[in-house]
Amino acid sequence: MAEEAILGFLQNHEQIPDSGQFAAEHNLDHNDVVNVIKSLHGFGYIDAQDIKRETWVLTDEGKKYAAEGSPEVQLFLAVPAEGSVPKDELQKKLDPSVFKIGCSQAGRNKWVEMGKQVSRKVQHVEDKVKGLLLQIQEGKEIGKDSISALKARKLIVPQTWKGYSVKKGPNYAPKRKKVATDLTRENLQRGDWKDLEFKEYNFNAKGQPVEAGHLHPLLKVRKQFKDIFLQMGFEEMPTNNFVESSFWNFDALFQPQQHPARDSHDTFFLKAPSTTRTLPEDYVERVKRVHEFGGYGSRGYAYDWKREEANKNLLRTHTTAVSSRMLYALAQKPFAPKKYFSIDRVFRNEAVDRTHLAEFHQIEGLVCDRGLTLGDLIGVLQDFFSRLGMSKLRFKPAYNPYTEPSMEIFSYHEGLQKWVEIGNSGMFRPEMLLPMGLPEDVRVIAWGLSLERPTMILYHIDNIRDLFGHKVDLNLIKQNPICRIGI
Repeated sequence: MAEEAILGFLQNHEQIPDSGQFAAEHNLDHNDVVNVIKSLHGFGYIDAQDIKRETWVLTDEGKKYAAEGSPEVQLFLAVPAEGSVPKDELQKKLDPSVFKIGCSQAGRNKWVEMGKQVSRKVQHVEDKVKGLLLQIQEGKEIGKDSISALKARKLIVPQTWKGYSVKKGPNYAPKRKKVATDLTRENLQRGDWKDLEFKEYNFNAKGQPVEAGHLHPLLKVRKQFKDIFLQMGFEEMPTNNFVESSFWNFDALFQPQQHPARDSHDTFFLKAPSTTRTLPEDYVERVKRVHEFGGYGSRGYAYDWKREEANKNLLRTHTTAVSSRMLYALAQKPFAPKKYFSIDRVFRNEAVDRTHLAEFHQIEGLVCDRGLTLGDLIGVLQDFFSRLGMSKLRFKPAYNPYTEPSMEIFSYHEGLQKWVEIGNSGMFRPEMLLPMGLPEDVRVIAWGLSLERPTMILYHIDNIRDLFGHKVDLNLIKQNPICRIGI
């Protein structure tokens, strides 16, 4: 009906100056008129120009006072015409908000005498506030001073009204011609295809979104890190064993059994199976000896090493447990240089907050070769991080139980305008490597960092629980951009 009314009106008139007025005169819903105008304008039947008007509408409080009267008048009418009423009794008669506002406004208007007893100062009052609200409700205009007063009391708010002025377009016709969207078999049989007018194809229009799986941001960034390692000639380590023995996770790395990280407050130990089944006995004996008495130039830790501690099963606290297994396997063969990497999940018994979870992903890389030095480690780190777009690096001496020397890695963050820690690194100690059976001149350089922290920086996420876990918004997974770093 709206389309017929608009096209029919323009057949005998130059324009429709106001779509709102037109809708009211023709008893049409203005939203329907607007939708039709947009459609006809798109096909060139009409030309439409935007109209905007600022209007005032009542708030919920304003609507209430328009129906029941202003608080000051309600309070005035609750006071007896002759005599007075106790203030406490008057308060019980009225709504708390009406009483509070009414006392203020009626006192300011000098309508009532306020004290322990409340009495009238005048006999009759006019509810101007209600009258103004009703005028606004009916669409009438009121003075600027009145608008300011009602606005100050939060009884009205501005509202922008949007409509159109309309005139004939280049393709105007009294009735919209139906265009064909497809050439059918019936059109060919009847021969009416010659007279059909076809709808133009919009080759720039987007198709319906395809329902499919979506990669998590962590997987996207993980893929970029993996590609960088592969480009640098690294081989991925098998990291599919989340459950590890304390021996491979700690003892083989020359980490003492009294170290705080081996406490149940920091590590998840398993109840069943609580201990490992088998360990390489000759290697275990060499590890025991270096812990207790030292060797290879070391004094060891000089304590009574216990096999039952080494046998305990746990959820691995770092992927370096996998590195220790890989290096031990490498030592059982004629030596050949290797470059390994891993990206997988590790577990720490930590309190969950906006930057920490009890499980996260660790990225680790190591190079095993003869005669490596700290300079080789720095060079590899600069190559690796430059591929991530991090060219400004600094290194700070640090301590790790199984690396010496050790370095924390810092990069200058252009967004934060400061240096931030991005990883840890070092050279594996002889007390760790030589008991495995590796040649004495073989050195191992290694470094590690988390996957979550760079992902949060790249995707502007400030709470790790929005990235990983059961509270993640699925729209984040569907709508996050492809992340290209260092490629």
